[in-house]
Amino acid sequence: MPALDAVLDRIARGAPGVYTLPPDPVRRLTGERMDVCAFVGVAPRGPCRVPKVDETAQHAADWTMCLPGRARLRSVAVPVERFDEYRALFGGFEGPGLLPYAVASFFEQGGARAYIVRVVHEYGDARNNKGVAHGELAGLAVPLAFAARNEGRWGNALVLALTFLAAPLQAVALTAASLRLARDSALPEGALLRLHLVDGTRHLRWVTGVATAGDMQQPQRYRAATLSAALPGAGGGVFKPEQLVRIEEVAGELAVSDGAGRSECFTALGLSVAHPRWLASVLCQQSTLVWPDAAWAGGRVMPLNPALPSAASRPFDGGADRWADLVHADFFDAGWDPAADDADFAGLHALHRIPDLTQLCVPDLYQPRALPPAGKVFQPSLAGPAFGDCVVLPPAPAQDDLTDALAGLALDPKRPDHLARIVALQQQVAGFAATTAERIALLDVPPGLTPQQILAWRSQFDTGYAAAYHPWLAVAGDDDGRDALVLIPPSAPAAGIIAARELQLGVQAGPANSVARDAVKTAVRVDPQTHAALHQSGVNVFLHDSTGVLLSAARTLSRDADWRQLSVRRLMLMLRRTLARRMQWAVFEPNGPALRRELAQLVTALLRRLYRAGALRGASEAQAFFVRCDDVLNPPWRGDVGELVMQIGVAPAEPLEFIVLRLTRDGDGTLSLEE
Repeated sequence: MPALDAVLDRIARGAPGVYTLPPDPVRRLTGERMDVCAFVGVAPRGPCRVPKVDETAQHAADWTMCLPGRARLRSVAVPVERFDEYRALFGGFEGPGLLPYAVASFFEQGGARAYIVRVVHEYGDARNNKGVAHGELAGLAVPLAFAARNEGRWGNALVLALTFLAAPLQAVALTAASLRLARDSALPEGALLRLHLVDGTRHLRWVTGVATAGDMQQPQRYRAATLSAALPGAGGGVFKPEQLVRIEEVAGELAVSDGAGRSECFTALGLSVAHPRWLASVLCQQSTLVWPDAAWAGGRVMPLNPALPSAASRPFDGGADRWADLVHADFFDAGWDPAADDADFAGLHALHRIPDLTQLCVPDLYQPRALPPAGKVFQPSLAGPAFGDCVVLPPAPAQDDLTDALAGLALDPKRPDHLARIVALQQQVAGFAATTAERIALLDVPPGLTPQQILAWRSQFDTGYAAAYHPWLAVAGDDDGRDALVLIPPSAPAAGIIAARELQLGVQAGPANSVARDAVKTAVRVDPQTHAALHQSGVNVFLHDSTGVLLSAARTLSRDADWRQLSVRRLMLMLRRTLARRMQWAVFEPNGPALRRELAQLVTALLRRLYRAGALRGASEAQAFFVRCDDVLNPPWRGDVGELVMQIGVAPAEPLEFIVLRLTRDGDGTLSLEE
C-alpha cells in the first residue's frame, strides 16, 4: 500500500466534501512474445534505399522525402503478418531467390508475424539510384514525373491516371479576388476552385489564404478566402459579385496500378503544396508503388483547362533487376557496431533495433544451386455462366532464364574452398545473434554433404544462440510457375514450427515433433545411424516417415549441456526481455523496502506461472526458482548510490527426448510393457 501522504497528493481537492481515492496502478509482469522471425534475402521488388526520416521533425514524412539529397537506408525491416501481405510488397515467386519460398513456408506452418529485409547491392556511388523505373503523367498544364517506389523491372509496367472531381462550394463573391465562405466552411488554403460566371465562362483559381473577417453589416464574423488572381468581368467588363453564379472545389483522384494485380487509389487529393492533403505528400506517406518527382513535389498540379480533363501516364521505363551484382557482403554492414543503438545499418544488421524479434533466417545467404526454370504462365479461365464467342488468347509472355541471375552468390558446398566460405558467412550470422544476445540464428546444413562432412561443419560452431537444421526440403507452391519441386532451406519451416508451438503451447514447449506442412519430401533420407550421430551433435533433423516430413529435435549448437536445448535458451531469453522491459517503471521510484518487496512479488508471480505451466523443474516452487531482494543484497550504501540488486535463480525444464520401453514375456505367454 503506498504511503497515505503520497496518495492524498494525487487528489485535486477543492470544495469541502468526500473524495474517492484514485486506484493504484496495476503492475504485472507478462511474458514477451518469442514467435517472431526475420527473413533476409533476395526479392524482385520491395522496400530498399528508403529515405531516412527524422521522427522528431514536425513534418517527418512529407513531400521532402523525395528530394534527391535525402539520406537513404539501403535496408529496412518490414513487418508482415501473412503471405499475401508479403506478396503485395515484395512480389511472388518470379525472382531467382528462395526468400518467397521461405516466408511462405513460415506462414504455412502457423507463423503469425515476420520481418522482411530485401537485400540489394551497395554500389557506393550514383549507381545506387539506378534500376528504378521512371514515367510521366501527361495531359496536364505541366507534365508530372514519377518514379517507381523501388528498383526492379516490375516498375516498367506502372500505369497512373489522375482525374479531377468538382464538388459544389457554398460561398459568394466579396470582390474579384476574394470570397465569403460559410462560417462552418472547412475550405483549406491551397485548394483549387473552379468559378462559373454568368456568361458561361469557367476560371481556375487557387486559394492563397483563408481568414476570419467581419464588418458593420455582418456583425457575426465570417471566413474569407483570397484568390490567386482576380476574376474578369462577364463579357470583358468590370467584375461584379453578382456575376459569379457557381463555385466548385476541385480535388484530385490518383489511381496507380503495377500491371500485376496490385493497385492503389488516393482520393480527395489537394493540388497545391499548401493543401493539407497535398498529392505529393500523400504519395510519400502512403504509396507503396510510386514516388513523386522532386521537380514538382513542392509546387502545384494544374489541370490542362477548366473542363478538367483526366491525365494518363506515358509508359514507364528504366527499371532493371540487378540481381547479378549481388555479393555476399551485401547481407551485412561492414560498419556494424553493436554499441551504436541509435545508428542505422544495412543487411541483416538492420534488424538490431527490433524489440520483438527472436528467430533469424537468411535463405539466400548463398545459392547452392539455381532454381528450376519456370513453366508456362498461368492461363486465366474464360468460362462463364453463358455461352459466348470463342476468344483467341494472345501468346503467353516468355519466361526469363534465371539460371545465372545470382551468380555472385553461387557457392557449391561440395567444393572445400566454397564450403569454407559458407561456414564463414554462417558464422557471421551466428555472431550477430550472439553479440546482440537477443536473437537466435537458424542455420541450414549445406546440402550435398556426407554425414562426416556434416559433423565437420557442425564442429565450426559453439553457440547457444544458433540452431542447425538438415536436410533441405522439397516443396511445390500452389501458384508457383515452376513445374519442378524446389528445395528450400529447412530453417524456414523450422521457424514456422517454432512460432506455432510458441503460440499454441507457450515458450516452455520444445519446438519439435511437428510435421512440416506443404513439404513433399526431404532432399535426402536420413538413416537411423546418421540421425543418431547428428542428434547427439546438436543438428536438428527432418525425417520423412509415414506421417510426412517430421522435425525430430530442437537443439542449439552449444557444446555446453546447460544450453543444448532450444527451449531453454528461448525461455531464458524471454525472462531477460521481460525483466528488462517490463520493470522500467521502477526507475526513479523511492528505493526502499516497499519497492524491493513489490519487485520481488512481481517476479515471484511470473516465475510461479511459468512453474505451473511446466517451464521450470522441481517438486516444489522452492526447488524450481528463488527470488532474493533483501537487506543483505541491498545495504544502505547501495541505496545511497541509487542501486538495487535482485538475485533470481531458475531451473529450466528440459523437454523429454527419450522414452525407454521394456517388453517382457512371462512363462504363460503373457506380454507386458513397462515404460
